[in-house]
Amino acid sequence: MYKSFAEKLSEPDLIDLGDGIYVVRFEVMKVTSVYAAVKDLLDRGVIQPGQTLVDSSSGIYGHALALVCRALGLKAHIFASVAVDAAIRTQLKYLGATYTQVPSSGDDGLQHDQETRVRLVHAYMKEHPDAYWMQQYHDDVHYIGYESVANTIVKELGSTGITVVGGVGTGASTSAMSRYLRASCADVRVAGIQPFGSRSFGSEAIPLDGFIIAGIGSGIRFDNIDYSAYDDIHWINFDASAAGCRSLLSQTGVFAGLSAGAGWQVARYLRAENPDGGPIVFMAADPGHRYVERVFPPDGPIEQDPDFRPKVITDLADMAGPWSTMNWARRPYAVEDDLPVYVPQT
Repeated sequence: MYKSFAEKLSEPDLIDLGDGIYVVRFEVMKVTSVYAAVKDLLDRGVIQPGQTLVDSSSGIYGHALALVCRALGLKAHIFASVAVDAAIRTQLKYLGATYTQVPSSGDDGLQHDQETRVRLVHAYMKEHPDAYWMQQYHDDVHYIGYESVANTIVKELGSTGITVVGGVGTGASTSAMSRYLRASCADVRVAGIQPFGSRSFGSEAIPLDGFIIAGIGSGIRFDNIDYSAYDDIHWINFDASAAGCRSLLSQTGVFAGLSAGAGWQVARYLRAENPDGGPIVFMAADPGHRYVERVFPPDGPIEQDPDFRPKVITDLADMAGPWSTMNWARRPYAVEDDLPVYVPQT
């Protein structure tokens, strides 16, 4: 029996979709990282019961933090992006979390929104020194929860020839999975997904075409990304990701969000490139409810989606939509950032 709903949601489902492709399907992916991270911080005495935990979120992380705080006897305050919709705001309210929603950043897109939210966190911490900033963009304490996910994959699929596909985001998913899988599977390949407009892997010069997928990209420097974990990077736009969502639902029954649609596109491409290769596992971070209006229009016929294929590049300067891919070859990378440095409480 689970001790809380948060504990239940921290355990995703591994589903066989056929043709050697598998999906790790989460209800709220960030619960996996937040639940383990908060328990670790409590166990080490870094935070105390009843304390307020603070962070910035474009949706899933804020919901996860509110769930975990309710389960473990803490409070939460979220600086929410404009992408946080009424469904998530309602859950934050009833879970006892407070939030400040940042107004739309207009044409400034992903970078300005994240910079604004993080600056607001800095200001909040100065006014509330007894609060604790979770720093989902920077602290690799968020890696811990993915160890059990990696162990499940190895138990079910073995330890040879696995490829993991997923959004890069803050790094606390695919970077974490690479760490734990490679502890027992040296030949694991990791394919990271980025939206255009993200600074993490050098696509900031290409305009962000869909704010709703900003959760897998970065407008600021994320310090908990392990750039050397990634064998390949795929930059995918909204249209290709949305087509992947529709294909995933119609072909497998999995109703999931845009990062999963992008993952399904990449997984099928990799399988076509290597039909006899090992298991390909992609990560589905959330269900598709918040994307219905833009991705799954309920009216009208189901049309055949375009057959998207990536442009293979060897230089970031050659990147172009709707989909580009590059052999990253586990190289290092650096992103400059002019945000103020936060000194955590001791």
